[in-house]
Amino acid sequence: MATSHKIRRPDELTLEVVDLIGAVVARYHEEYEEAAAEHALTGAQARLLSLLSLEPLPMRKLAQRLRCEPSNVTGIVDRLEARGLVERRPDPADRRVKLAAVTEEGRTVARGLRESLRFAREPLAGLSEGERLALRDLLRRMLGAPQEGPQGGMPEEGMPEEGPQRGVPQ
Repeated sequence: MATSHKIRRPDELTLEVVDLIGAVVARYHEEYEEAAAEHALTGAQARLLSLLSLEPLPMRKLAQRLRCEPSNVTGIVDRLEARGLVERRPDPADRRVKLAAVTEEGRTVARGLRESLRFAREPLAGLSEGERLALRDLLRRMLGAPQEGPQGGMPEEGMPEEGPQRGVPQ
């Protein structure tokens, strides 16, 4: 006997919140791509540079964080290395593994990229500290992240680790 499953339609408030989150994400990505272009970077290159400004990472881990194929990461690192923004170095824990690491010039570019992101910074500045804390905690709860401590998974620069990266042109 088949059971019928009623699919409950989201209420209007939930639909409005989903639409607003979508609008915020779209505006953030638009400004992020523009900021990357101002530094002669693609969005994928900027995201990789942002991740590496936090710590050197093996190529495989970069691919996981960017949600793309390792061969795509190799190409991105090649282009950033040619510009002197990243370098490859042996992993001290396992010399068979190569780490991608940001150079001083790369760190400077990553900082400039972060500072040029006005969309995320300006509206948040209009909120009180309590409102920003509440927003942060609600977003963490939605993502299933810890409520206290470091920003589980978000790079310091505020560059998301997400996004449909597969096949992203570099």
